[in-house]
Amino acid sequence: MKANNHTIHTSIIIPALIALSISIQGCTNGAANSSPQNQAPTLPVMQTPLSPVTVYQEFSASLEGKVNVEVRPQVEGYLDKIYVDEGAYVSQGQPLFRINPQSYNEALNNARASLLAAQANVQKEQVELDRLKPLVDNNVVSDVQLKTAKANYNAATAALAQAKALVGGAQINVGYTLIKAPVSGYIGSIPFKTGSLVGRGETQPLTVLSEVNTMYAYFSMSEPDFIAFKNKYPGETIEQKLKNVPSVQLLLADNTVYPQQGKIELVQGQFDKTVGAINFRAAFPNPNKILRSGNTGKIRLPQLFNEVLVVPQEATFEIQDKVFVFTVDNSNKVTSKPIAVSGKTSYYYFVNKGLSAGEKIVLSGTGNLKDGVQIQPQVVSADSVLKANPI
Repeated sequence: MKANNHTIHTSIIIPALIALSISIQGCTNGAANSSPQNQAPTLPVMQTPLSPVTVYQEFSASLEGKVNVEVRPQVEGYLDKIYVDEGAYVSQGQPLFRINPQSYNEALNNARASLLAAQANVQKEQVELDRLKPLVDNNVVSDVQLKTAKANYNAATAALAQAKALVGGAQINVGYTLIKAPVSGYIGSIPFKTGSLVGRGETQPLTVLSEVNTMYAYFSMSEPDFIAFKNKYPGETIEQKLKNVPSVQLLLADNTVYPQQGKIELVQGQFDKTVGAINFRAAFPNPNKILRSGNTGKIRLPQLFNEVLVVPQEATFEIQDKVFVFTVDNSNKVTSKPIAVSGKTSYYYFVNKGLSAGEKIVLSGTGNLKDGVQIQPQVVSADSVLKANPI
């Protein structure tokens, strides 16, 4: 009987253990199915707002003073004085350089001596002419002598005029030895030093003098940009269109905006065939002399949109040079959509095609999303996004 009792207990326990094992496995599988990996991800979502914005086109520019004068020597000689330093501001007529004038002073003295001799010779011939006139009238001498005297007098008068011209030329050359500022402005680099031999044949000027009360910013547009520029503003001619172009900004090399606004004044008459671009000129007032010739920067041409869709750049991704966003439907499923960008800032894209106002988009965390994935939207107000990073 003992053997039979043992058999009965074993047959009862084994099925119970199997049932318990199945029950535990079922619980484990149920817990796995409810793990966070299969839950919908929580992602920030925003409704796309309409906002008035100003979009800027930027064009690289080089700056020059309104007047840039190359100061060059008019006579040859050695520099014996340099009165100014590089970067100094000078007034019109202020001495800048002096070429050693000794040889030119001697030439002037020689010309003056020749002038005195010519004047004396004229007086001499005048005396001879006056002496012969009464003698001819009284038939004492023939009129041939009088004619000869008149010819000698005319030759002496011509020589006197020539001597005066030589004095004038010598005086001009002496004046050229002192080189003065032709306009008020700032001195550029001075490649020559005291003792340098300079003259008209030099390829380099003594310096460049820049008048910088008004600065010109030169920039160029490609042909498509120029066509869009012409179509954007009213007017029959380019001159009329320029009057309707708003003021432009100048972005300096350190990415700060120059405080004075400028005006586009000039469009070049033809395209440069080598680069396919046309040149523009904008004028900027420079009351504090901050800008100098040779500065570089960017012209910012504004375009105002009364209402445009604003999309944060962090909400976008690119595939083959196209910009996409993930939109969220009423069932919280996402769909990727391409968008057309009409302008941008450091933080935002301005969209003119692909989205509608109020459409919900995923703000961030789009790296692992795929079309049709369901998310748990965490709504973020557009106002808070725009306040955090103003347009």
